[in-house]
Amino acid sequence: MKYGARNAITATVTKIKKGSVMAQVDLGEIVAEKMSSVMTEESVAELDLKVGDRVKVIVKAISVLLVKE
Repeated sequence: MKYGARNAITATVTKIKKGSVMAQVDLGEIVAEKMSSVMTEESVAELDLKVGDRVKVIVKAISVLLVKE
């Protein structure tokens, strides 16, 4: 299946809470092969980022899509 999102994360469904119309799907064992973040050079300098640094990845998105292949 093809999809437009470049940053793909593999996860395991740990819980499904069903409502009358919507369902909440909880995910665990999240594995990211590769992700990228685009930021200003000023932000890189302010964070003093260097190759090898460990960082926390915070994703802010309108939609989180699940794809079962």
